[in-house]
Amino acid sequence: MGALSRGGRPVTTWAAAAERLGGALRELTVRNVVRTTVGGTGLRVRLTNAFGDRVVTFGAVYAGVPRAGAALEPGSNRRLLFGGRLGVSLAPGATVLSDPLPGVVGARQRLAVSVYLRGEGGVLTGRNRATAPARAGECAASPAYRSVPGDHAGDGDGSAYEREVTSWHWLDAVTLCAPAEAPGAGDSWAGASGVGVPGVGALGVGVPGVGVPGVGVPGVGALGVAVLGDSIATGVGSETGHGWPDLLADRAFRASWPLAVANEGVSGGCVLTAGTGRSAEERLTAEVLTKPGIGTVILAAGINDLGAGARAEDLVAAYRRIVATAHAAGVGVVGATLTPFAGAEYHTPAGERARQAVNAFVREGGAFDGLADFDAALRDPARPAHLLSRHDCGDHLHPSAAGHRAMAAAIDLRSLRRGHPALIPAPASPRTGRPGQQPPSPGQPGSWRAGSGRWTPRGR
Repeated sequence: MGALSRGGRPVTTWAAAAERLGGALRELTVRNVVRTTVGGTGLRVRLTNAFGDRVVTFGAVYAGVPRAGAALEPGSNRRLLFGGRLGVSLAPGATVLSDPLPGVVGARQRLAVSVYLRGEGGVLTGRNRATAPARAGECAASPAYRSVPGDHAGDGDGSAYEREVTSWHWLDAVTLCAPAEAPGAGDSWAGASGVGVPGVGALGVGVPGVGVPGVGVPGVGALGVAVLGDSIATGVGSETGHGWPDLLADRAFRASWPLAVANEGVSGGCVLTAGTGRSAEERLTAEVLTKPGIGTVILAAGINDLGAGARAEDLVAAYRRIVATAHAAGVGVVGATLTPFAGAEYHTPAGERARQAVNAFVREGGAFDGLADFDAALRDPARPAHLLSRHDCGDHLHPSAAGHRAMAAAIDLRSLRRGHPALIPAPASPRTGRPGQQPPSPGQPGSWRAGSGRWTPRGR
């Protein structure tokens, strides 16, 4: 396949943090609707039974392209295999990655991943408050659909899916191989139906000789970024349904800088304690660092901890542990300041003092590899403890759609390459005009291990 097979690397093009869902399901199919951030080949999906209380069996898993509602584009639905098998069983706490599906998937493309649950599901794992906002030219779709009883994963018309829901079920990542270079003339982007396994076709969205947008930039490749956040990261407050991580991926795409964004936000999520999902510290090791291609983490959590009475020093200590864990895995960390929340139900003067202390550490403590100053982007200059009115969705905690746009714009895209020094040429040296080594961030002594993609703090 020419450039498609040269220099590619696995990346996580979509992800969701695992949460414990309410209710119980048995013997039905769930169709999850998600969107890629970058494109590539060899689509794989990862299923999780993180909070399950029993073994769950998935009898069939398919990936297709949504058309309208639960219906799919004709001929797009393809079966995924697991170690060459048609189905898979997951023990409590386990995850599984499907075999790669031949063909090419484009950047910013909606996908429908249909999972048939055989028998009882027990305690469900998924992600609450899911969104699937449509873009220009797309029909509206729910984030997920539940079917009438039975295996309807392979159905294309969607008529068996009787209920819309706002939770993704069992799906926690979509990965693919993103090429390091854009396709050249003569490269075929179309997957050939029936490639590999009889009855299991390829998911192809291109035509021979025509590139699919967003699968790579010559000499650059895709960067993998994970957002370790709370309900703000999931997009709560945005009237359009587009949260700032999604808008960040859009911004990078428009700049011809493919950015694979894994959204590991949890509604109500905390850094120090668990809720419906794991704590941020646990999510980092159990979820973020187990997904391929993550080179940088944006740490944007802590408001819920302060609302629950956490001390600034405890949050700062946790931030240091998160950075140390990420650095040990060769992953950079961009620190995000905590946004104003005066007027919110759980705001207190003590919580505000703690927020200011935590933000001072994020800005000046020297622990992070980059800064996303969300506080400065959203605050009211006349009342710095409050969100600017146009950035406030109305609950004085979550940003409006305008606020989410301001957050996406506040991130310096160059800071996201800190975990990827081997992928992108460093900025030109002012002295020589030639690409030079990426310097450490201010206050962070250390050096890049050339060509390794790893950040090595001094003394390690």
